[in-house]
Amino acid sequence: MLGLVRRQARFFLAVSGAALALRLFFLVRFPAVVDDSRFYADLATNWLQHGVYGITDSGKIVPSFSRLPGYPAFLAAIFATFGVGNFRAVLLTQVLFDLGTCLLVADLARRMFSKRAAKAAFLLAAICPFLANYAAAALTETLEIFFTAAALDFAVAGLQHQVDAGSGQVPDRKRWLPWIGCGLCTGACILLRPDGGILLAALGAYWFFLLVRAYMQPARNRAADRRFILRSGLILALCALAPLVPWTLRNWHTFHRFEPLAPRYANDADELVMKGFNQWSRSWIEEYTSVQEIYWRVPGDAIDFSRLPNRAFDSAQQRADTAQVFADYNQDHDLTPEIDARFAALGQARMQASRLRYYIWLPALRIADMWLRPRTELLPSDPRWWEFNDDPVWLTVSIAFGLLNLAYVGMTAAGLLRARYVSGIGLVVAFFVLRSLFLGSLENPEPRYTLECYPVVILLAAAIFSAKPLLKAAPAAFEN
Repeated sequence: MLGLVRRQARFFLAVSGAALALRLFFLVRFPAVVDDSRFYADLATNWLQHGVYGITDSGKIVPSFSRLPGYPAFLAAIFATFGVGNFRAVLLTQVLFDLGTCLLVADLARRMFSKRAAKAAFLLAAICPFLANYAAAALTETLEIFFTAAALDFAVAGLQHQVDAGSGQVPDRKRWLPWIGCGLCTGACILLRPDGGILLAALGAYWFFLLVRAYMQPARNRAADRRFILRSGLILALCALAPLVPWTLRNWHTFHRFEPLAPRYANDADELVMKGFNQWSRSWIEEYTSVQEIYWRVPGDAIDFSRLPNRAFDSAQQRADTAQVFADYNQDHDLTPEIDARFAALGQARMQASRLRYYIWLPALRIADMWLRPRTELLPSDPRWWEFNDDPVWLTVSIAFGLLNLAYVGMTAAGLLRARYVSGIGLVVAFFVLRSLFLGSLENPEPRYTLECYPVVILLAAAIFSAKPLLKAAPAAFEN
């Protein structure tokens, strides 16, 4: 990649300047320090100043396992260097990480497709406002995207080193370095967010596919392929999971609880999990607007029954029952176990009325909403943009972002058709599919959850700009 950057220095400098300007624009005009940001900062500050990984509760520091330590560790490092609470330094550092993501995606496109595709990938990543917007948000997304792109780049490099090793072009000891890098970057993804484990699952699924195919082709030279798959997979898994060991031991020692990740609902041991409310939410939520208007407001805020769409009810009686639960909740804005049980009964009834809707159609609609919605959730745009009653400027922004997102998704589909036979394409597609399916199971379809797939989106979009046919020779076990 460095050789390409040197030969095309003017292009990369110009695009890098545009990328930096776009990210600084979001940082200056729309910096996002939200409630989650302050929660992470509290963990980081207590860890840094008191040596306790915990939250401040009524003036006391209480140990916590509700969030994985990756992002708090990053914040602690920035706070130690630039001062506690210095979010401006945090966001500037994230801008640098996001510029690194642009280079990683370009290198991935160079390895898989061509140098021309690498330039296209760098440009598409650099001018992507969705990545730039989250670089200016004190949240995990920017680092998660960076390490996802790095892990995929290491994985493709490792596959290519295996191909080159067969011809004696790569020393044997260097064949394993990419798998160490891939494993460590995957471990970083997991330490940032529990759903970072989806990347490890995609890598495992792809390795299993390669292994099965290698055993189904018992030619003499397949024995070396099988050994390589087993060894590289073992190295990758060990490097990815080893960083979780100290966290798991700490949770066992502090809470006497086996918790290698973090709870699904980011709760501590003494916090009520809204299981009934979540089940009921999954029985009707299909788009992000309902997350803002209903889901996020519980507990603590009033919820407006009129904001529920008709799909939340199967009958007039169910509508009346739901209205009564809302009324009882709105008296104190407290989700008591009794009210949560009533939500659970409503959710159970809706699930039994149509399991196909609960397990198939609604998850599919949530996935579609996360992928196709205008990505303006960090901006002042009205989430109900389709009602066309927002301020004209922000309505225009919503429409423009929506069309741009559709353009990226459309180019991704076209690039996949063109690159479907390229070595390693199965890995990136497996990650894309597994993550999308997982997101469909959530009751809060937030568009930001798909951003970890954007390195794959941009990679495949860049394939349509490659000047040469996208078909590469490889040993049989590594063709897809």
